[in-house]
Amino acid sequence: MSATHLTSAHQETIDRIRVEVSELHSELVRYGLVTWTGGNVSGRVPGADLFVIKPSGVSYEDLAPINMILCHLDGTVVDGSPGSELSPSSDTAAHAYVYRSMPEVGGVVHTHSPYAVAWAAVGEPIPCVTTAMADEFGGAIPIGPLSIIGDDSIGQGIVQTLRGHRSRAVLMQNHGPFTIGKDARDAVKAAVMVEDVARSVAFARQIGTPIPLAQPMIDSLFDRYQNVYGQNSAAPPQHVSAPDIA
Repeated sequence: MSATHLTSAHQETIDRIRVEVSELHSELVRYGLVTWTGGNVSGRVPGADLFVIKPSGVSYEDLAPINMILCHLDGTVVDGSPGSELSPSSDTAAHAYVYRSMPEVGGVVHTHSPYAVAWAAVGEPIPCVTTAMADEFGGAIPIGPLSIIGDDSIGQGIVQTLRGHRSRAVLMQNHGPFTIGKDARDAVKAAVMVEDVARSVAFARQIGTPIPLAQPMIDSLFDRYQNVYGQNSAAPPQHVSAPDIA
């Protein structure tokens, strides 16, 4: 499909995803997850076999909806679309493989956040030793295989590691974290949280030996956070009327 064959409904959705993906890159900078031009966010286009991703090697302050790159699920750029004159992220093939293999995934993020990269460098999963980690990831953050950068080997490793796993984050060995989500924003949240827990557990190891959470506790915390916490509960809130004041 070329840009000229997209329907008006598709185009409206693409425009929305372009804005969202462009703006979400500022969150990577805000939370200190990237340096220079490293890292990337992508978002699937609902209702079409397409996704939007950042261009390669472009400064974060220069990113805008117009230079986000629209790609097919095979990783090729959509001809004639805005930004198509630029090269897409070097991780495009990995993102594309994830989208092809995991239709439930709507967003993918890669960062070089320092604490998560440190765990990846030693090839060790981050153990589930905090309630916040159980809430967000439902267990340890797993290690994925060392993979070639530039083709879909990284994507294959992400899928092999995360398929059937509750974690939305994987630490690719000697490389760094990739996260997935129901949409791009959800994947960015996971990227922020994986760096937070990577830092906390690293600090804990400097103090002593972290205490692992028992699996029943992890399961309970994960269920509560995913289904009850915040505005997730299906049950409507109970409001108590204030007493009449004479």
